[in-house]
Amino acid sequence: MKILVVGGGGREHALVWAIARSGGAMKLYAAPGNPGIAEYAECIPIKAEDVTGLAKFAVSEGVNLVAVGPEVPLCMGIADILGEAGVAVFGPSAGAAAIEGSKVFAKTLMRKYRIPTAAFETFRSFDDACAYARTLGGDMWVKASGLAAGKGAVYASNPDEAEKVLRGMMVDGVFGDSGSEVVIEENMHGEEASIFAVCDGAGFKTLVSSQDHKRAFDGDLGPNTGGMGAYAPAPVVSPGLMERVGREILQPVLDAMASEGVPYRGLLYAGIMATAEGPRVVEFNCRFGDPETQAVLPLLDGDLVEIMEASARGRLDGVRVGVRDGSALCIVIASGGYPGLYKKGYRINGLDEAGHIGNVKVFHAGTALDGDSIITSGGRVFGVTGWGGAFEEARTHAYDAAGKLSFTGAFYRGDIGHRALVYYRKH
Repeated sequence: MKILVVGGGGREHALVWAIARSGGAMKLYAAPGNPGIAEYAECIPIKAEDVTGLAKFAVSEGVNLVAVGPEVPLCMGIADILGEAGVAVFGPSAGAAAIEGSKVFAKTLMRKYRIPTAAFETFRSFDDACAYARTLGGDMWVKASGLAAGKGAVYASNPDEAEKVLRGMMVDGVFGDSGSEVVIEENMHGEEASIFAVCDGAGFKTLVSSQDHKRAFDGDLGPNTGGMGAYAPAPVVSPGLMERVGREILQPVLDAMASEGVPYRGLLYAGIMATAEGPRVVEFNCRFGDPETQAVLPLLDGDLVEIMEASARGRLDGVRVGVRDGSALCIVIASGGYPGLYKKGYRINGLDEAGHIGNVKVFHAGTALDGDSIITSGGRVFGVTGWGGAFEEARTHAYDAAGKLSFTGAFYRGDIGHRALVYYRKH
């Protein structure tokens, strides 16, 4: 069997690692991949956004299954192109991927089908958006409707702050066309969690819950990032809450998408807020989250290849998707200056030492080869994941390994999993 994983970050390294563990005779490709992924897969120098080039490669090589990591190629229609060529794809069509590609689409869908989320309005006019923000008076979220690499949702503590954010998005174009239309929504109160659901167009099966850390620095301070770490499971997601998420959010949104003529297959990421009134949707993504994937997949009890194939072919019912006992925690090691400007090309030390620690996997996110050396090539450089029977055991493994890795300007948060620590020490 031939499998192509699209992407070259930490999420894709975790996917390739989990696929390789599935067993069975297979040939793995990754495009474009990275030095860590190259341990398991042949890396093909085709960018994830080159959907035509990827489709040509898949057809010419007789690829049986394509697993798409990032959101951009999905929103560009890679699943549609491959589907027309007869190649099975784990990932939604372009129409279904709009659930992430357009926040206006997602919020309007939720309003139409009464799926619980924050109160909101959408705007294309800067003046109208500012006027609405002033009517709210208090704090709120301003969100660019289009894709913005995880940085398009900005918290504003008052209308004046909101106006500055809106000016940046709608007038100055900090997110390009993605910010030409915005969503302004109320600030919900509660604790966030990430729910991954494998979907086949009609039904779904959930993976273990997780929780990520968006702020750059300890204490949840500093700018929002693509994610500085994650852990699974998230204690805030009790069995009862997970059941409600499935009943009140996941199945209704699958039914809604089918009714709208865009049935959803692939991985649906539901970012939820556990409020006093129950779970409410913060956002939907059309793919695995990063870095949550690096914490979720070590706890998967099931064959990932079988699961992805069943999703792609609309036959999820007969496949086991279980959760292993224990916990996993991922620490992101980032380049100095991230999520702002940062330099690349620094030599990385300590990979061998970190790799020899038990119950640990170092996932490459922003690395490249320079001769025989591995160097930095991105803002988020590694996702260091540890796992174990107890949460503190998993956390210790991850931090022990992270401490072995070094490069100029490297930094990481020292408090990943702080909410879970408080919970488990009380229970």
